[in-house]
Amino acid sequence: MKKDIKNRADIEMLINSFYDRVKTNAQIGHFFTTDKHIDWSAHLPVMYNFWENILFYTGQYNGNPMAVHKQLHQEFPLSKEDFAEWLRLFKQTTDELFEGENADLIQQRAQSIALVMEGKIISPHF
Repeated sequence: MKKDIKNRADIEMLINSFYDRVKTNAQIGHFFTTDKHIDWSAHLPVMYNFWENILFYTGQYNGNPMAVHKQLHQEFPLSKEDFAEWLRLFKQTTDELFEGENADLIQQRAQSIALVMEGKIISPHF
């Protein structure tokens, strides 16, 4: 039986596993590897803080993900399919590593975030 997400170490495991998949994904990997050349040593701790705050309300994240993704979209246009693939990978990674209330909750929040970002970035006039 898999365990639930309980702490930052679990968040780090989830995010590391998720981005390992993202980097090699044919649909969205290029945003992180060839388009933007992400500095993973800087990016991953920000993502740990973001998701830990999303799930446990730690207050550790200080940023504006919408602005970052709007800027990315201006440079390298995002599609509905990109958001769908991001969400599919996130859910798949979570399901393979964890189960329980927090695992379900982080997936629900990821879906909400993806839908809001997609709506504001892809179709901002609606």
